[in-house]
Amino acid sequence: MQDDDRYRRGWEKLTEIDGEAGARVVESLKDIAPDFARLLIEFPFGDIYSRPGLDLKSREIAVVAALTALGNAAPQLKVHIHGALNVGCTEQEVVEVIMQMAVYAGFPAALNGLFVAREVFAERAIGKG
Repeated sequence: MQDDDRYRRGWEKLTEIDGEAGARVVESLKDIAPDFARLLIEFPFGDIYSRPGLDLKSREIAVVAALTALGNAAPQLKVHIHGALNVGCTEQEVVEVIMQMAVYAGFPAALNGLFVAREVFAERAIGKG
């Protein structure tokens, strides 16, 4: 019963942040690792994102910073930039967070992050037009 509650809470949070993009990630794992898809919903979104200590905007800023700093997670960064914008971050805030990572993760990581952000902003502009 507790796992069902984690899953429900996680699915609601994932949908709130990432909408259809989150559902596509989960769906893409069903044929290779359905248990991992469930864990992805339960732990990060059911347990961590659902905690009361930070609002979703702050959490997504932190995730954009972390994924930028990793420098090798462009697909995940793309999803979380969309998520950050979905929960109230502005494009300028996303750019500033990514630029800040140049200090700690280096210029290549920040450049890669900025290129991903540009791609996300362009996709969203096309979707509005």
